Amino acid sequence: MADITFITGSTLGSAEYVAEDLAEISEENGLSAEVLHGPEYTEVTPQGIWLLVSSTHGAGEIPDNLLAFSETLAAEKPDLSEVRYGAIGLGNHEYDLFCGAIRTLDQQLAALGAKRIGDRLEIDVLVHDVPEDPATEWFRQWITLI
Repeated sequence: MADITFITGSTLGSAEYVAEDLAEISEENGLSAEVLHGPEYTEVTPQGIWLLVSSTHGAGEIPDNLLAFSETLAAEKPDLSEVRYGAIGLGNHEYDLFCGAIRTLDQQLAALGAKRIGDRLEIDVLVHDVPEDPATEWFRQWITLI
């Protein structure tokens, strides 16, 4: 099992790029990383450290490639008390439900017993042309908390 499992939800690939960059930083810091782009829940070990990185689709919705993961959490309500996690959202502040997907996922994980490490990061893609930049700054501090 990797030290950090990155779980991404993306429509256009930005969240995937962020996770891949952060996985490289993990490994540079001696932490193994596994990056799962839009996994099914059964592909993820329900323990250890997860870092969710998700863009928001449409009106605050979870991207299609991570929707089955979220729906499984809602339907099966697995015990995630052995999971510690971080959350990074990408969104556009011009929408009413800015970063709605990561907020939904964050609430789901917490309701199932997972413990969030640090604060959730919400990146406004209209302010940050390169979302990897604020994500990297946040991540370097986040890994000190794990």
